[in-house]
Amino acid sequence: MTKIFVVDNHGQFTHLEHRALRDMGIETELIDNDTPPEEIDADGLVLSGGPSMDDIGNCAEYLELDVPVLGICLGMQVMAHVLDGKVGGGEYGGYADVTVEVTEEGDPLIGSLAPETRVWASHADEVKQVPSGFERTGTSDVCGIEAMSDTDRDLYGVQWHPEVAHTAEGEEVFENFREICE
Repeated sequence: MTKIFVVDNHGQFTHLEHRALRDMGIETELIDNDTPPEEIDADGLVLSGGPSMDDIGNCAEYLELDVPVLGICLGMQVMAHVLDGKVGGGEYGGYADVTVEVTEEGDPLIGSLAPETRVWASHADEVKQVPSGFERTGTSDVCGIEAMSDTDRDLYGVQWHPEVAHTAEGEEVFENFREICE
């Protein structure tokens, strides 16, 4: 059975991410972001959202583990920041219902979604430039980089929250991530 750990970056939706995976029958555990990397025995990691880049614990070290990683909201921004992409303030700020255009049909994380999908996202901060090795896989009128992937390293990020009911195809994102982890 695939085991995916959700790294708690102290965001308001972290427990929903954990529950969504558990409800899909995925073995999952919620761990704090200061858990030592050597204690992680998982097939994949979800870097949760959170309030601040100032409290990311060991997330940079988790990116060096040889397991797939899905960054959600702040988790995606952490990934971009640590790997020399660019992160900055968003033009539109808080949470909103957004239409994301999937720009890479072959992407293993979001390529199976509808060409345009409705999501719930925060844009207080956002990735402005993907790190080396990543491709932009989703965009919107609100944010130029709604999703990114580095398939060689199995590192993926979405600006939106697949775990909330407002996101149309959120469960499919998690199912695709489970397949990546297998």
